[in-house]
Amino acid sequence: MKNIILITILSIYTFVNSTAQTGKVFDNLTMKSTILKSERKFAVYLPPDYETSQRNYPVLYLLHGMGDDQTGWVQFGEVLSIVDNEIKKGTATPMIIIMPDANTNKIGYFNTIESDWNYENFFFEELMPYVEKTYRIKSEKRFRAIAGLSMGGGGSFMYAMHHPELFSSACPLSAYIGPLSVEDFKIQLQRMNSKITDETKIQSYFENHNAISLIEKTDVAKLKSVRWFIDCGDDDFLYEGNSLVHIAMRKKEIPHEYRVRNGGHSWTYWRESLPEVLKFVSDAFHQY
Repeated sequence: MKNIILITILSIYTFVNSTAQTGKVFDNLTMKSTILKSERKFAVYLPPDYETSQRNYPVLYLLHGMGDDQTGWVQFGEVLSIVDNEIKKGTATPMIIIMPDANTNKIGYFNTIESDWNYENFFFEELMPYVEKTYRIKSEKRFRAIAGLSMGGGGSFMYAMHHPELFSSACPLSAYIGPLSVEDFKIQLQRMNSKITDETKIQSYFENHNAISLIEKTDVAKLKSVRWFIDCGDDDFLYEGNSLVHIAMRKKEIPHEYRVRNGGHSWTYWRESLPEVLKFVSDAFHQY
């Protein structure tokens, strides 16, 4: 009888201990946006000790690509198991991960050139203040990072370049760096049936949404204040743009990690990238 009781107690202890080491993901949360005049969805990953501690945590904003939504990194990126595993191994520090939805109504992370869908304004003026007030997040540059894939990689580039004072690290993966030329951007506008024809406005918008242009025009000291991790597969159709960003950063002597691995534009590639991203941003959170 004593043995049965002992085994039962050990089983309960093992179960409680194992579940205590698991983070939680909520992937259908909403907040009201005045700027976008709609309810906006987002997902959040909370680290294993979130409910049992009183501490505040660093935050990683993790952006999805075109065709996905706030559940992309949860469903296809396996964020829960990967982050839990890296925290358990000690290669990543416990952190909160925010995954917003940029796939409703108009698609993308930026303000449109027509100014009729100002998603970037929403991100910085509404989403970030909301989540950093709702969750126990350390709201300082040194404890805030951004990463994303494809379209979200473009968001990672542009957000960190537009606001280098807000992010300690930026990790664009297989990133869309923006149209490579003004002519390419004009073709995009035609495909979207845009009525914008003002050449000055088109040029200005292009320069503010092209990573290479931003490297040229932004104070280098500000860009150097961000730790950069750029990763793109050698078979990726966005490889050219990422290579050009790498070269532009080298010319400006902006420190950055540039990774080219075997692979294409796929979740297989990005799932392998995520542990490296977590380690990279954790180095800054830990004061490497």
